[in-house]
Amino acid sequence: MNKYQILVVEDDAPIRNLITTTLKAHDYRYLTSGTGEGAVMEAASHNPDIILLDLGLPDIDGVEVIARIRSWSNIPIIVISARSEDSDKIDALDAGADDYLTKPFSVEELLARLRVTQRRLALMQSNTEQGSSYTNGLLHIDYATRCAYLGEEELRLTPIEYKLLCLLAQNTGKVLTHKYILQNVWGSSLETDVGSLRVFMATLRKKLEKNPDSPQFIQTHIGIGYRMMKQE
Repeated sequence: MNKYQILVVEDDAPIRNLITTTLKAHDYRYLTSGTGEGAVMEAASHNPDIILLDLGLPDIDGVEVIARIRSWSNIPIIVISARSEDSDKIDALDAGADDYLTKPFSVEELLARLRVTQRRLALMQSNTEQGSSYTNGLLHIDYATRCAYLGEEELRLTPIEYKLLCLLAQNTGKVLTHKYILQNVWGSSLETDVGSLRVFMATLRKKLEKNPDSPQFIQTHIGIGYRMMKQE
């Protein structure tokens, strides 16, 4: 039996059954809820490892569910929603969702998103155990000395570039929106600052990526933000 427990929050019975049947076939343990209030209660009572969350719930909106859970927990939340507009994705990610899967979806893609989230959980646990350092493939960050390395070579980073790198590293596998990054690095989230963020990300990529046009570490989600990719 898979050690991970998944909370499935979905009011559409056929879709909920599809998801739970898939989880059962791949040895996941699971809980279910058809409402937002029920989801918050289940999350508080059972502390699942991952939450699969629909946004269009009958009582409260899924974005509110995310915000309420985020007030006390960092449980990874993967949104599964028919809402496909970038604004919907950004709202969910800004509220604290870790990933966003649009309906209709394939079972294979759902399982792939779960595997990515599991790797992120394992990485977070490993980093906690190691204490003050981070390793992802050739990338190594020594938080104690505030130095970053690519292989044996030290990266010459500006303070802003180092902050950006650390923020992405500490959220490996998670899409961080422009707003989230701006708030955590600059302390503001003005739309006019997005251009500056893109400039800093471009200079960071030139130092970090051997081929910036085909990045291995930092993935761009156009119109949304950036993600640090886990190296195998």
